[in-house]
Amino acid sequence: MAPLKSLVALLFSLSAASAFTPSKNVVPKVTSIQGANLGAPEIFEDATADWAKQFPAFAKYGWGPSVQAEKWNGRHAMFGWFFICATAYCKGHGLIPDAESLVSFKDWGTLATISGKNTITNERAIILAANAHFFGVSLMATFCPPSQGDTLFTEPTVNQPTGYGYMPKFNMGLTQEAEILNGRLAMLGLMALVVATAVEQKDMLDIVNEWVGGAYF
Repeated sequence: MAPLKSLVALLFSLSAASAFTPSKNVVPKVTSIQGANLGAPEIFEDATADWAKQFPAFAKYGWGPSVQAEKWNGRHAMFGWFFICATAYCKGHGLIPDAESLVSFKDWGTLATISGKNTITNERAIILAANAHFFGVSLMATFCPPSQGDTLFTEPTVNQPTGYGYMPKFNMGLTQEAEILNGRLAMLGLMALVVATAVEQKDMLDIVNEWVGGAYF
């Protein structure tokens, strides 16, 4: 059950990044497709073109295999890492009240159960509530983005690149290439964390703490 519980926690964590999308003035819009598409694999271009042909209404707004979707996934992954590290810090410094106490089924209902009659700890309940909150904010920001956020999926795409290839140009600073690289590294890191959780049969926070040499707790 440990890998399954960790995977569920991961999915909740990844859902929250959309509420913190950067300002329109922070990341400039790409106006040159050729400049951002160096080394893009043909398989991605073919998939994008095929998707646009079959589902033009979705492709118009960036849904499906697109740069917008990659940015979206990357932002969720980056926020997921922030949430995991923040949770590990809170656990290691005793900031979660009554962490080991079991929650009441009467108060929480089926959310309190793991399997059968076993219930989760207060620590897990607080983490669950925080993730559910961020998920709600993220969902609302998806359809009604705030004025300071960008509009990845709410406006038709204009002059968007068709792909960044296996290795985007290394442009430091607040650039789209930097965002793509950071998002890809975050997604790869989360996949490695999920695999390590399944193989070692340990909690996700314990593994992260081991990776940083016991810095959290």
